[in-house]
Amino acid sequence: MSIDLITRRYQTLKSISGPLIFVDRMRGGSLGEMCSIELPEGDRRTGQILQLMGTSAIVQVLEGTSGIDSDASSVLPTGETAKIGVSMDLFGRVLNGFGEPIDGLPPIVPDEYKDINGLPMNPASREKPDFFVQTGISAIDGLNTLVRGQKLPIFSGAGLPAKELALQIVRQAKVSEAADFAVILGAMGITSRESFFFRRSLQEAGAFERTIAFINQVNDPTIERLFTPRIALTVAEYLAFERDFHVMVVLTDMTSYCESLREIGSAREEIPGRRSYPGYMYTDLATLYERAGRLKGRKGSVTLMPILTMPDDDITHPIPDLTGYITEGQIVLSRTLHRKGIYPPVDVLPCLSRLMNLGIGKGRTRDGHRNIADQLYSAYAKGIDVRRLVTIVGEEGLSDLDRKYLAFADEFEKRFVGQGEADRTIDETLDLGLELLKSVPEREAVARRK
Repeated sequence: MSIDLITRRYQTLKSISGPLIFVDRMRGGSLGEMCSIELPEGDRRTGQILQLMGTSAIVQVLEGTSGIDSDASSVLPTGETAKIGVSMDLFGRVLNGFGEPIDGLPPIVPDEYKDINGLPMNPASREKPDFFVQTGISAIDGLNTLVRGQKLPIFSGAGLPAKELALQIVRQAKVSEAADFAVILGAMGITSRESFFFRRSLQEAGAFERTIAFINQVNDPTIERLFTPRIALTVAEYLAFERDFHVMVVLTDMTSYCESLREIGSAREEIPGRRSYPGYMYTDLATLYERAGRLKGRKGSVTLMPILTMPDDDITHPIPDLTGYITEGQIVLSRTLHRKGIYPPVDVLPCLSRLMNLGIGKGRTRDGHRNIADQLYSAYAKGIDVRRLVTIVGEEGLSDLDRKYLAFADEFEKRFVGQGEADRTIDETLDLGLELLKSVPEREAVARRK
């Protein structure tokens, strides 16, 4: 093993573990610095210094460690951090998780390069989220309104149509005022079939002209999944705070991202935390989620909708649990509604948008929006309680009022929640809500018409 003192090329690889290589006697590198790994055959791969311990370093290899000879390969620190070239030419393009085009079109000529390791927004520089972002989905727009600059995750389960919902939001999303609007899709750990589905659906919907897609497939390197959300958010920050766009970032699936974190942590022989996930997973997720928002003195905004799969539908699992602590609410998908054939299967009762009141009302959505949402929640909750009662006493034991609430719950799920692929305006959503509330006796909803 040797060290080239002129070029700082280190041929001191000690061992290889998964996507990581361990290098001894490295004195010229710094944390997060990119490296060039040179193989004997002349092949080059890219790596990043993940950890420094004295003169020992752990380098993660982006293209994987297969074929690397620890005795004959060398590591050359480049003095640069991981960067992504940004440009307005990114619109309509499909790139991999490292930001490299995979759509067969000519390479992008960037206006400048941005470090992907951005920082969470300084709370003192944050502007309060405001204005309504219309997704076209009644269960979100009407009852759990997304506000510009908010972080609102979607909690799904295995087999539920979370990716279809993500694509529908990408197609339909728009801000409530005349402004430049962009959507960035960051897909992690998806199959080739799902990748084809995303690309074809965006093209057919005509949404490509305002969309940028970063797609990491399941057969791509694990490390790429750690880069994908950071690259997507870096481009979003460029568009929002330098080009005055209102940007929605949809990240799916954050569970794949967290599994990659766990895999890297295992390769580094770290002491595991809950469910064997790294103890720093909360901090890592926060460095992503807290990059969304609005900055004082800037016209643009970054709105974030991360989508994650709850293992075994367990909302207390570390991934949804920590995500819920960091973000401002959640949209929960229901397996029961999915089995009924209702799409999108949004279970509105455990859903929450903590910033909803900042984006609704007169001049934003419509006067009385909050009141209509409260009445719908109240009536549906009573209907669900009656539905549970039926399992005990049967329908014969119900009062006339109970029967009305039971019928309301069925109609609410079928017509309000189960809108299918339709794109509803906020007026259509609220008008439908008022129509459904007519079946509830006036004395039970005295405030609904105020």
